[in-house]
Amino acid sequence: MPVYYWKMYRRILICCALLATSVLAQSPSVKRPDIVGVAHIGLKTNDLAAARNFYGRDLGFAEAFTLDKPAGGLLLTYFKVNDHQYIEVFPDLKSETEDRLSHIAFETTDARQLRDYLAARGVKVPDAVHPGRDGNLSFMLQDPDGHNVEFVQYLPGSLHVSNFGKFLPDTRISTHMIHVGVTVADRDAADRFYKDVLGFREMWHGGMQDDRTDWVDMRVPEGTDWLEYMLNVHNPSPRTLGVMHHLALGVPSVEASYKTLTGRGMQVEQPKIGRDGKWQVNLYDPNRTRAELMEPKPVQTPCCSPMR
Repeated sequence: MPVYYWKMYRRILICCALLATSVLAQSPSVKRPDIVGVAHIGLKTNDLAAARNFYGRDLGFAEAFTLDKPAGGLLLTYFKVNDHQYIEVFPDLKSETEDRLSHIAFETTDARQLRDYLAARGVKVPDAVHPGRDGNLSFMLQDPDGHNVEFVQYLPGSLHVSNFGKFLPDTRISTHMIHVGVTVADRDAADRFYKDVLGFREMWHGGMQDDRTDWVDMRVPEGTDWLEYMLNVHNPSPRTLGVMHHLALGVPSVEASYKTLTGRGMQVEQPKIGRDGKWQVNLYDPNRTRAELMEPKPVQTPCCSPMR
């Protein structure tokens, strides 16, 4: 190569390097904001009266408020677990074959920054984050299994924050939703999203047999709540999906909760110790979505892996 062209080539390379350095300096990487816990689970029903009876009368949660559709008619109703956690019920189940799960949601300290963080890592997210009709900042995306996952930032003046300290009756069977569970077909893909990108960390895994993993508990990065991967679920029926797509409510004593529920006239299966070593009892809402009551600590050594 002639010296003249070589010098021009070097100048072009230097200019490109300087430009790249300038762009990087002006666009620092976005830090992930905190993800502090489960915010809510959204469930569908075709019998709102029965759902109100189950979540309101039987489980004792207050129906704190509702939202209507822009064109009129009920969009959803909120059963309040605590100031930061809700069970959202949508009266729009169209078919017995339809999945009852609408979405799961986690609370973040900065929804816009989280959106930018995910976008910078190649995750498909909305173009922008705007206040919702409830007054909070939130956005929805799909995880690798196609589940709708929402991230919520509670804002002053929102429907939720305006009702902090309200609608918290002593009748609540639980004051804390400790986890939600969804089916996962490809654990590696789920881990790339929840673990590598979002910062969730495994706290326990187990299975029906000691040499098999059917469940993986993934704790949120800045809190104690977790997401439970439900593995090895193939061609599930709607009934099976209702078991797998579930919520878990923490209780200090499953035995005491069992007595409370049967005293309210509920037909409840006998409590048992799960493979994680914790006392638990399964309940089912009118559309067969499972609500699990669980004690916080194992009373037996968990199978399969230590509890972190």
